Amino acid sequence: MHVCVIGGGIAGLSAAATLASEGIQVTLLDAASQLGGRARTVAIEYNTQVHQLDNGQHILLGAYSETLKLLQQIGVNEKNAFLRMPLSLQLHVNSQIGFKLKTSRYLPAPINQLLGFLFCHGLKLHERISAIKFMAKLKKTNFQIGEDEPLAIFLLKNKQHGNIINLLWEPLCLAALNTPIQLASTKIFLNVLRDTFKNKSDSDFLLPKLDLSQLFSQPITSYLKRKNVSIFLNKRVKSITESKTGYKVSTKDETYDASHVIIAISPVRLRNVLGDLPKLHYIAEQTDSYHYQPITTIYLQYAPTASLSSPMLGLANTFSQWVFDRGILCNQHGLMAVIISAEGEHQSLTQDALALKVAQELKAAFPQLDKPLWHKVISEKRATFSCNVNLPRPAQVTPYTNLYLAGDYTYAEYPATIEGAVRSGISCANLIYH
Repeated sequence: MHVCVIGGGIAGLSAAATLASEGIQVTLLDAASQLGGRARTVAIEYNTQVHQLDNGQHILLGAYSETLKLLQQIGVNEKNAFLRMPLSLQLHVNSQIGFKLKTSRYLPAPINQLLGFLFCHGLKLHERISAIKFMAKLKKTNFQIGEDEPLAIFLLKNKQHGNIINLLWEPLCLAALNTPIQLASTKIFLNVLRDTFKNKSDSDFLLPKLDLSQLFSQPITSYLKRKNVSIFLNKRVKSITESKTGYKVSTKDETYDASHVIIAISPVRLRNVLGDLPKLHYIAEQTDSYHYQPITTIYLQYAPTASLSSPMLGLANTFSQWVFDRGILCNQHGLMAVIISAEGEHQSLTQDALALKVAQELKAAFPQLDKPLWHKVISEKRATFSCNVNLPRPAQVTPYTNLYLAGDYTYAEYPATIEGAVRSGISCANLIYH
């Protein structure tokens, strides 16, 4: 048995690590010069100093069980890697706290969540009661609905409107699905809510204290090398063809023989490698219809003494959605990472104009911040697929024997998340060695 994993993003790395742990021979091919896919770190230089910046600020949840198991398997210590916080949402409207919801890890679920909604700041009493009734109804149905529909419509049908949407459900939808609430799949959003509120620790935020390369690609690469996995970078696969012993995987210069193949590349690139596999052309047609959503990260470096009251704070009625204090998280003192999820008006601005606008929004919300020393805008234009209503999602199993698909887009219960990518990769590995 010799498995060729095509793609060194989180899904491909998860598949390779799982197979290697079972002693299976693995060859990993990736078109990029570094592993990690979208979960990677970039280096920028300012004033002769090199700064390590993530291509996007990621948040993990306590419900990300498979991701946490994988990190433990490859030797990443959770306490060293993450700041674990009970569910806490705090949104600023101008310089005031417009909304605040906090749960306690010392109370059992669902009491901690019930009290969190009941005593949250920023909603009127009838709005809080409406949110509690809504959550109780969802739990009674195990967060299941019949026909899928846009989340905005579903919320209005369930008497969720006004501040409840603007300050609670819409920020959660953008953070979880990276899709505007008017387009977002209710079914997928409810799946995330179901897993998040299953147990009290599931709703915890896990904020990385390491950059993404230190958290994922570097330890996984070391683990794979210890397990004798062959890793080849800058190898873009041109074709996959059937052979007497399985498959031939061809790049520009080499051909690799494999008994099994896991295709773990972005759906954008699927058609490029499926040309010699006609039974999979229908999958390319499905994924060709996907719409993609951006994630923009604006890094603002302030004086090293600048800090916020919490490592993660939200903003409402602004371009800026979430701001992370990387001084608290990563010892990058004075560095703020501001996240803008999904498409919007901010895309019409130049990077410099957007950074200036965001700096003004932060100044209005946090008057203690002075003028930033420098900025860097990183925009992933196709950060995630748009998690729309009834989006066609291919399975891991294909019509070809011993050929599988991995990637967050194949894990149909979840949106485009690290956990979805990990679960898809592990699922493919399990299909091979079980």
